[in-house]
Amino acid sequence: MKRLHEKVRLKRPELFANNSWILHHDNSPAHTALPLKEFLATKQITLLEHPAYSPDLALSDFFLFPKIKEILKGRHFDDIDDIRRNTTAALKAFPRNQLQNCFEGWTRRWHRCIASQWDSAMR
Repeated sequence: MKRLHEKVRLKRPELFANNSWILHHDNSPAHTALPLKEFLATKQITLLEHPAYSPDLALSDFFLFPKIKEILKGRHFDDIDDIRRNTTAALKAFPRNQLQNCFEGWTRRWHRCIASQWDSAMR
């Protein structure tokens, strides 16, 4: 989290300066652990809640993993470093507009979730 916090500060200083960026992640145990929650609170990082069992809102589930799997499908790797190199190359190969479209799709998805009142079902 510290690295992400620093990356936001460097890449989006205008959002960092007035603390107007929002973190969205799923409900995995690593994301809901007390040390992470404490870190987010001390840095006053706004967290967008993620409904339980909702892969339709996880960018990694509906965009990132399928795209990487499509690129790397059928290939064999020698070791973990080979996997890292090829995955990094696949990520860097994504056209900028494709990533922008992904975030626009994500926005439409969470608007639909809000419209369907997913949060009332969680209470």
